[in-house]
Amino acid sequence: MSDGASATGDLRDTSLDGPTLNVRLSRVWGTPRGLLGALTTVDHKIIGRRYIVTAFLFLFLGGITALVMRLQLAQPESGLVGPDTYNQLFTMHGSTMMFLFGVPIGEAMAVYLVPLMVGTRNIAFPRLNAFSYWVYLSGGLFLWISFLLNIGPDVGWFAYVPLSGPEYSPGKRADVWAQMITFTELSGLAVAIEIIVTVLKQRAPGMTLDRVPLFVWALFVNSFIIIFALPAVMIASTFLILDRLVGTHLFNPAEGGDALLYQHLFWFFGHPEVYIIFLPGTAFVSAIIPTFARREIFGYLALVLSLIATGFLSFGLWVHHMFVTGLPQLGAAFFTASSMLIAIPNGLQIFCWIATLWDGRPVWRTPLLFVAGFFFIFVAGGLSGIMLASVPIDTQVHDTYFVVAHFHYVLIGGNVFPLLGAIYYWFPKFTGRLLSERLGRWNFWLAFIGFNVAFFPMHISGLMGMPRRVYTYGPEMGWGDLQLLSTAGALLLFASFVLFVWNVAASLRRGDVAGPNPWNAGTLEWATASPPPPHNFNRIPLVTHREPLWAERGGLPVVTGLSVSHRELMVSSVAEAEPQLRETSPAPSIWPLVAAIAVGATFIGSIFTPYAVLWGALPVAAALTGWFWPKAMPEDEE
Repeated sequence: MSDGASATGDLRDTSLDGPTLNVRLSRVWGTPRGLLGALTTVDHKIIGRRYIVTAFLFLFLGGITALVMRLQLAQPESGLVGPDTYNQLFTMHGSTMMFLFGVPIGEAMAVYLVPLMVGTRNIAFPRLNAFSYWVYLSGGLFLWISFLLNIGPDVGWFAYVPLSGPEYSPGKRADVWAQMITFTELSGLAVAIEIIVTVLKQRAPGMTLDRVPLFVWALFVNSFIIIFALPAVMIASTFLILDRLVGTHLFNPAEGGDALLYQHLFWFFGHPEVYIIFLPGTAFVSAIIPTFARREIFGYLALVLSLIATGFLSFGLWVHHMFVTGLPQLGAAFFTASSMLIAIPNGLQIFCWIATLWDGRPVWRTPLLFVAGFFFIFVAGGLSGIMLASVPIDTQVHDTYFVVAHFHYVLIGGNVFPLLGAIYYWFPKFTGRLLSERLGRWNFWLAFIGFNVAFFPMHISGLMGMPRRVYTYGPEMGWGDLQLLSTAGALLLFASFVLFVWNVAASLRRGDVAGPNPWNAGTLEWATASPPPPHNFNRIPLVTHREPLWAERGGLPVVTGLSVSHRELMVSSVAEAEPQLRETSPAPSIWPLVAAIAVGATFIGSIFTPYAVLWGALPVAAALTGWFWPKAMPEDEE
């Protein structure tokens, strides 16, 4: 890289000392002040923080709907809410948690952390990154404003036909759900593309594929799952809205359609989505454990291969959600086998993590406590998943509270507990301050106890025959005591999140100052200031080890030669991360926001008239024209 610097003299970073270089790069890469700067920024850290905060806001909204449902079911024949409101509540809860929190939160953490971990100054396609956030935000607001206006969807987070079709769901509620899917999945696809390109082409020199952090590997594999899985549910939701608004009969058997086609399309996405939610959890665990075990991860290659195997196998399980639909027995047997097979790579990861702790010197801080909670809860959920992979057992407990207990153990255990550990771990990097350790321990124990009290009794009530999605039940059923216990646990779990918010708010004001690397971690995101400057690194690091900060305790070697007069990135080779060329990174722009508004107006308008698609194409085309209009490159002016 330094060879190219001589051609442009002081416009490259070779001749500048550290403070001067930092000032010049901060000016070049910084976001303009004021409202316009906030709306036009393409800094991956700012957008990543917005993603994270927005996803947590949706988590709390989804949690409130769950709490209202729990209070409704705490006793037989409760009249807290009626059946119509309850249907909206469980639809909003599931849709929010799965589409507005579960998938986006993993990508949100990736948007912030992956560029730092691979040693680059911004994410690939930064304007697409800004566009993806605005689309995600508009989709979430559209869903929740519809709910507040009493036109929120009431067809479940899965919207099965024919119940979600025009005959059984008149009005606009199912249409709102279908268009929300389009918004969120468009956003998810955009971020997945950005992550893949960043990992493949923007890694720091020396970061060969066998030196890529496991966090990055997990989010990289996760992005490929997203690209192959999300189009299926987008097709399902598009077909649904065409049946409802245009009069097609894609899912109407009376007109040659097929209702089961919808389930196949939905669950071809729906089961990989479990791993879209779970793999970021494994990323968090693989980053936290080495730091607090004080040793490198055990079985790096085995963990990478397990992630890739999980990605492939996740697409061969979807039909175990459909065992009661009358499938041929041979087909059911295949999906039973594949559902059990995927436990092997997941189990291998857990053994590698435990081996790392066993052979290390664990320091039991709050992030590692949440990892320990993840081990217990996720393994319990995995065991009940093996049970549900068996056709006879699944037939008995299908659509009962046993299934509700299972997937909450898998999703909350596999995502939320690692996520909370990750927030405690990376909060110093995000903000420059540490969260309270004392409040963190209280947070963990309240969450761990509250979760198990809330969801373990559901296994029993499910085995007793309590069906899902009922808004009330009679006292003669004998489910009341278990439901009351689950509600008490849910209140405790909710209290743990209130304590978490208090900890975050208090620590932002008066938390201990963190410094660049408060945990003495080994990966590149800790090689820069906390929070990082706009350009991430004054000079791009040269990577010599999987844990570069542990291997180069005297200071990281760096490469030079990137411009300090305009935004410039280094592009590297796929396998060996050898520098290949420099590339200009786009500056802040208002056009991603304009494009998101145009796309949002088009899709929302299409609910009321199909002509909105035609008229909406004009502002979308205008926004994209402004976005991609050729401009003079900064290097041409040097």
